[in-house]
Amino acid sequence: MTVTDPRPETALAPAADSTLKHRPGRWIDNWNPEDNAQWNAEGKAIAARNLRWSIFAEFLGFVVWQLWSVVVVSLPAAGFQLSTGEIFWLISMPSLVGATLRIPYTFMVPRFGGRNWTIVSAGLLLIPSIGLAIAVSNPATPFGVLLLIAALAGFGGGNFASSMSNITFFYPAAQKGWALGLNAAGGNLGASVAQFVVPIVITVGAAASLNLPLAGLIWVPLILVAMVGAYFRMDNLSAAKADIAASLAALKEPHLWILAVLYIGTFGSFIGFAGVFPKLLADTFPDFTGFTIGTATVTLAFLGALVGSLARPYGGKLADRFGGTVITIGAFTVMGLGILSVILTLPLQNFAVFLLCFLVLFAAAGIGNGSTYRMIPTIFALRSNGGIGAQRKAAAALGLISAIGAYGGFFIPQVLGFSKTTFGSYVPALGSFVAAYVIFLALTAGVYLRMSKKTGTRI
Repeated sequence: MTVTDPRPETALAPAADSTLKHRPGRWIDNWNPEDNAQWNAEGKAIAARNLRWSIFAEFLGFVVWQLWSVVVVSLPAAGFQLSTGEIFWLISMPSLVGATLRIPYTFMVPRFGGRNWTIVSAGLLLIPSIGLAIAVSNPATPFGVLLLIAALAGFGGGNFASSMSNITFFYPAAQKGWALGLNAAGGNLGASVAQFVVPIVITVGAAASLNLPLAGLIWVPLILVAMVGAYFRMDNLSAAKADIAASLAALKEPHLWILAVLYIGTFGSFIGFAGVFPKLLADTFPDFTGFTIGTATVTLAFLGALVGSLARPYGGKLADRFGGTVITIGAFTVMGLGILSVILTLPLQNFAVFLLCFLVLFAAAGIGNGSTYRMIPTIFALRSNGGIGAQRKAAAALGLISAIGAYGGFFIPQVLGFSKTTFGSYVPALGSFVAAYVIFLALTAGVYLRMSKKTGTRI
């Protein structure tokens, strides 16, 4: 299975015609999705085929990224002696590594080709999946080894950036939003599926002990399918180029950093709370382990990630209609009220109320993901004043902001873990999140409502 780049130097030069040329290694020259004739003749079908396999590979990336958030809840029952702080490190480490990897992963598609890098990035998922299976099979496994394997699960978080970068090159501007929305939503669903499937698999037929190694092993065949599917069904585009100049220009734009902070509040909340939700449920309601069906146990932690994933596309649609700023402000308002409701109703010890409050938070975070993302191209268009084009800077900013926002998946479990170990309760951490959402809301309103009024443009 070769993943080398066989393209000759002449492939880098602009083509004189619009006829697609296919070369060994599934390289395609002369790709131009804005050419209607080319798009209708071949381009649309090629793009759709690549999108399907991209979604599948990214879906598995999110699955692997979230495996430890599910497994840690069962480690004590399997004989592992871990402190609360150590458990929260296992939850948060994949997000720390995944967020960091998103930056270099963004540039891998132009360097190696989308098809080639999908094969490699999917293959890398085998390491944390098999590593997890080996590590959790022995309660004597040192914490340092567990933490290292959890860090390697960050490979799955990096996949989002390269997958989104790849699909961007395949679609015309008018359809990029739709295609990227499908790609993102399909990937995000992986978090929910992992939290639904893994508890069932590790408890099926487990009378006296848990089948924890299956949490990693069950995904190995699907990862192999993704690799083979990418090898035979995906393509590399010689037209895909890394825009280093645009990335550097975007980094100098103050609004990139403001939007990155807001994205930590929206996507960071989604991925952070999705990762920690199984642990929160287990700690807050230890007597409720889930619903038993035969020998399997079905938990409800997966509902948070599911609701957030499904809500994301609606955030983009609402932003198109009412403006991203207004919807983002609304999202932060509802997120703050959702957490505040959790704090106020905790003394009731009512599982249904607790779950409902968090589902409201997840829905608002998902909507905020879509609306914040939608604001980026508009803001960069307004800020364009010559030099690097607004569209190029916005495209670069999308990748950088998605990387920075993912660090929320590290901060949220760490704050919750600190609160639990220091105060014996999650309430102080939850209160700090309410304060953070108030700050995010004020920042959004103060900067972008003012910009909207000043420019007369709906942002």
